[in-house]
Amino acid sequence: MVALIIVIVLIVVLALIFISIYNKLVKLNIQADEAWSDITVQLKRRYDLIPNLVNTVKGYATHEKSVFEDVTAARANALGAQGVQETAAAEGDFQKTLKSLFAVAEAYPDLKANQNFKALQDELVDTEDKIQASRRFYNGVVRDFNTARTVFPSNLIAGMLGYGKDREFFELDDAQTVAVQNPVDVQF
Repeated sequence: MVALIIVIVLIVVLALIFISIYNKLVKLNIQADEAWSDITVQLKRRYDLIPNLVNTVKGYATHEKSVFEDVTAARANALGAQGVQETAAAEGDFQKTLKSLFAVAEAYPDLKANQNFKALQDELVDTEDKIQASRRFYNGVVRDFNTARTVFPSNLIAGMLGYGKDREFFELDDAQTVAVQNPVDVQF
């Protein structure tokens, strides 16, 4: 009788541990999905600003056609990116072309004084800050998920539940890191 009670208590304790670990993994996975969604929303907001910015600069610098084409192509590529790795690569390319657009704008004092251009710059700076915060949050949640998934005894349960694979961090490669370390200066 005592042995049966001990076995039942042990089964209940193990079931509670299993449920707790399962709930933690599900919660972290959902948070990572939500954090990724936040990143994509902010990136879309930035991509939506770019055509207006390009058109504003175009009005002053009509002979800079290749810069406008590069920015437009990079924007289209970034909009079509799927997944963390592809998005990170597209972001690096997009940031490089955006720097060239602002370099063109730097050469036109009338453009720098344009109120529409200034408003677009302010909105872009705000969006960049939100993207950076979203990336930090996403990478933090991914770190927590990957840690929870790999520690004992969660690693045993994670494999059984289909959480056997790490989620990807939103990281930039070395070439992109250089572009980010020297960000676009949008203060005119």
